[in-house]
Amino acid sequence: MDINNLLKGVHCECGKYHACDIDYVYIESGAINHLSEICKNYNNILIVADENTFAAAGDITLNAIKNKNIHKTVFSGEKILVPNENAINTVTENLDNAEIIVGIGSGVIQDLCKYVSFFNNIPYVIVATAPSMDGYASNGAAMITDGMKVTYSAGLPKAIIGDIDVLKNAPIDMIKAGYGDIIGKFSALNDWKLSHLINGEYFCDYIYNLTYEQIKATINLADGILKREENSIKTLMEALVVIGILMSFAGSSRPASGSEHHLSHFFEITGIINSEEYFPHGIDVAYSTVITSEIREKLLSQPFKDKIYRPKTADYQSKMQEIYKSVADGCIELQNKIGNYKTDRSDIYKEKETEIKKILAEAPSAEKIKELLSLADLDIKEFYNLYNKEKLNDAVLYAKDLKDRYTVLWINYDYFGDEENV
Repeated sequence: MDINNLLKGVHCECGKYHACDIDYVYIESGAINHLSEICKNYNNILIVADENTFAAAGDITLNAIKNKNIHKTVFSGEKILVPNENAINTVTENLDNAEIIVGIGSGVIQDLCKYVSFFNNIPYVIVATAPSMDGYASNGAAMITDGMKVTYSAGLPKAIIGDIDVLKNAPIDMIKAGYGDIIGKFSALNDWKLSHLINGEYFCDYIYNLTYEQIKATINLADGILKREENSIKTLMEALVVIGILMSFAGSSRPASGSEHHLSHFFEITGIINSEEYFPHGIDVAYSTVITSEIREKLLSQPFKDKIYRPKTADYQSKMQEIYKSVADGCIELQNKIGNYKTDRSDIYKEKETEIKKILAEAPSAEKIKELLSLADLDIKEFYNLYNKEKLNDAVLYAKDLKDRYTVLWINYDYFGDEENV
């Protein structure tokens, strides 16, 4: 689709004017050559990358912005870069007289540049090195501050450079992560509809339908994506960028992030806390979509109960301390603020049971999700081998507490409480 035409904005039937303040998106072979024109009015440029992403696109980026005053912040590529206070301070301290930031990378580099750019009122450009996630064009920066995964409302890049010659050579796990992130939209869109019905949350058919189109454009390309075929990589990257734009249209990540992302955040946060291994974000999202499909099937299999489950406050908080350790207080404070544990939705559930189940049934089955993932060489057995049954069950029960968003994880908890889910 014509992404730059989409950026012009949409007067929508939902009553809102949807806009995304990005000047340019270039997804093509040789896209890096546009960087010279984009940066022509800036003399002092800060490059932000890690050793791996700089190796992938650093030289061609520097070649595209010759005769400029270049400063570089290049993080070590040996460990997973965490977008926390230390990383933020490192980039901020190296701003000096920078007039623009050029990030070279994908998820974490993108979020760091977005965050620092916004809070220091300096524009940034992202040179994408992998079609691995949908945040390139969204206005949310997913950071880890005070140990919590927090999505900050931040600015947008001046431009997105998706050079196919770079993207097709990304590590295969990152390419598969992008495909997996797209598969996760089945779950996210279903959660959005569910919350609209139960909570009256804002919903837009245009955004919903266009997001769904990106899923359909991508799922048949798994073989070409694995073979690094240029047209398949281009379509995948375009889908990820369009979905990012749609998040900006919606004013939140709601069209693209739901229960499957909450599970992914659980594995990341607990992995960092306990120094345990976890999958790349998109791959965790992909496998977690199987779990959320199983939850929907469980809810569809039986009539709703008359009462919802609620634990004693002391029991709930004790479990939170056990699981989340240093970030438990933040989770408890967040849920106390929202009031989910004090809200009894049983009347709404019973009144709208037929409509709720109709929505739940719209999501693909767990077996269908597994089939789609297998096309991209994503085997759910890897997921079960890395995360034991106890961890998966804890994720289903407590991932919901990391965020302020209503998803199928809440209705599952409301009805099945601390029963074994996996």
